[in-house]
Amino acid sequence: MVMGVANRLDLTLRLVQGSDRVSVSELSQRLGVSEMTVRRDLDALEGQGLVRRVHGGAVATRSRAEDAGFSAREPWQAATKDRLGAAAAALVEPGSRVLLDAGTTTVHVAEHLTARAPLTVAVLSLQAAVCLADRPGIELLVVGGRSRPGERSFVGPLALRTLESLAFDCFVMSIGGVHADHGWSEFSLDDAAVKQAGLARAARTVAVADATKLGVRAFSKVAPLDAVHRFVTDSAAEDGRTHPGGPQTLDALREAGVETALA
Repeated sequence: MVMGVANRLDLTLRLVQGSDRVSVSELSQRLGVSEMTVRRDLDALEGQGLVRRVHGGAVATRSRAEDAGFSAREPWQAATKDRLGAAAAALVEPGSRVLLDAGTTTVHVAEHLTARAPLTVAVLSLQAAVCLADRPGIELLVVGGRSRPGERSFVGPLALRTLESLAFDCFVMSIGGVHADHGWSEFSLDDAAVKQAGLARAARTVAVADATKLGVRAFSKVAPLDAVHRFVTDSAAEDGRTHPGGPQTLDALREAGVETALA
């Protein structure tokens, strides 16, 4: 099967970030593409500040895909995120009061939530609000607060005060990283605070993230592993070659009592 450009770029970035240095020839073998294609992909990633070209290969920079902003990340692994969105939405019971987190994957969840109507959905992002506005059977609540530049996610004291006044049956949470030893974490203190409030106000939490997030320890801890009830990710998380922290993290989640689903 031919790998799409966005998925190939994503996998290339993961392979570079997973090594101190990776060569063009190794990437060519791992990806099943020509060295010319690898060089072109590395040039594209370098142009986004995600890798640095060195003689014969590349090394990772400090910048991560999570730092690139919503618009830059949105096309990455779109097909995978749509599968995750459908799987996570299927776990939401009709008639529920749902808190939907911000993020590129949760926009796909929003698109599939309409099939679970009637629902009351409170959203933490401008993109999800646009997606669910005027949809039959969806009572939409926009949490509000400060819109984080580049992410269009609602954070800050206003968002936290709103969440403290509400109660939800289900919180669908995106995440920057999940680690066997360090639990759920985020790259932004503001995002971590909003997620902590969502966890506290929901009867159950469904976390959803693609396999690139497994084994990642981000800057700000959100909660221990057992704070989440279900976790939806893609089947690539079981492949230790491309996701070195994937199998260990899945095992730790299961040991913590978190039900895991691979989409």
